[in-house]
Amino acid sequence: MTVAAAPTVAAAARDLASGRTSSEQLVEDCLARIEDPTGEGGRAFLEIDAEAARRAARALDAMRAAGAEPSPYAGIPVSVKDLFDVRGQRTRAGSTFLDRGPAPADAAAVARWRRAGLVLLGRTNMTEFAYSGLGLNPHFGTPAGPWDRERGHIPGGSSSGAAVSVADAMALGALGSDTGGSCRIPAAFCGLAGFKPTRSRVPRAGMVPLAPSLDAVGVLGRSAGCCAALYGLLREDAAAAPPAPASRPPRLALGGEYFLADADATVSAAFDRALGRLADAGAELVDVAIPELEEIAGASAGGGFPAAESFAWHRELIAAHGDEYDPRVISRIRRGEGQSAADLLDLQRWRRRFEAALGSRLEGCDGLVCPTVPIVPPPLDAFADDGEYARLNLLALRNPTVVNLFDGCAISLPMHGAGEPPSGLMLAALGGRDERLLGAAAWVEERL
Repeated sequence: MTVAAAPTVAAAARDLASGRTSSEQLVEDCLARIEDPTGEGGRAFLEIDAEAARRAARALDAMRAAGAEPSPYAGIPVSVKDLFDVRGQRTRAGSTFLDRGPAPADAAAVARWRRAGLVLLGRTNMTEFAYSGLGLNPHFGTPAGPWDRERGHIPGGSSSGAAVSVADAMALGALGSDTGGSCRIPAAFCGLAGFKPTRSRVPRAGMVPLAPSLDAVGVLGRSAGCCAALYGLLREDAAAAPPAPASRPPRLALGGEYFLADADATVSAAFDRALGRLADAGAELVDVAIPELEEIAGASAGGGFPAAESFAWHRELIAAHGDEYDPRVISRIRRGEGQSAADLLDLQRWRRRFEAALGSRLEGCDGLVCPTVPIVPPPLDAFADDGEYARLNLLALRNPTVVNLFDGCAISLPMHGAGEPPSGLMLAALGGRDERLLGAAAWVEERL
């Protein structure tokens, strides 16, 4: 497992404050990696705004010299998923045909990062319209994850380019989205941390939707602290330090066989080892029965919220450009055409019951702990068969999607050992407990 050497967000902020580096130097280092013809920059990024990034870096260095920097993180270079509007740029959402012209304004999340002084390097590749957990894109190519580059393995999705941009030190942080794991799955497959906040915590204005009932704005970084800092800027709490590690060992719920079914031996061994380390450090691991998890497959059998809500958004585009979609994406969107209003109302009622049940089951715990994904990243050549694509996609999405359904918050942390394929440990909590979860994640990360 090779994640390129680069500072954490906190370390970069300290170096900027002390004068050991400059924003211009950080940006040039990232641009050099993006432009390296032997690297993944050409597949990880769909658009690079190098000159604008250089201008911003020079301006922020001058502001810091004058003591006028807008936040401690001003000058740190980041990437933006091609799902978010950036003023003056075209948002394609990983497609070849979406064209609403240059965006007149930044998406809310992008604007908040820009106001904090983060430097936007460019737009990253993604699964078309964010509708898959694997990260494949037949139009622009799929960036390879950092594990075993000679063979080539998927990066996870849908925020595929976002993860690879951070793993390869082409950016120090990345803006992504998370509807069913789209930040956490690529984090797990690329040896990173990925955070999905409670859905209402960060505004989604200016983001191409997949399923508004589930969509959340998320972040990817090298550590829990990176995610906490980047999330803090999205909350416009630019001066606040990331939450300190929890002052006491957390009480963590184990959700049973649902999260472990079909896990491969590598992930199972890494998860057992991680739990052992946490228990040895004092974490209380509690078996919690959650029978409602077995209802998810039946409730989502018709395509669930993503199919219903994406079809409503895409139906006119499909009429005009149906033959230009990724076939594996449009086939899933079209499942929404068969859902009735009664089906959607039934699904909404079920979700309210599910949220209430999970709230009751997890009350008294600091979080739920499980593997982020029960498998290590499959090789890029494993998806020639549509049946295998569907099986692996469902397996990748299964565990993370639970959190979106109960509108919680969650983070994926690396749990693999040196030389092992990447795997992630997911900590999840009830909605609104984001800061508490990030404190627990910092405690867990220190023990892993």
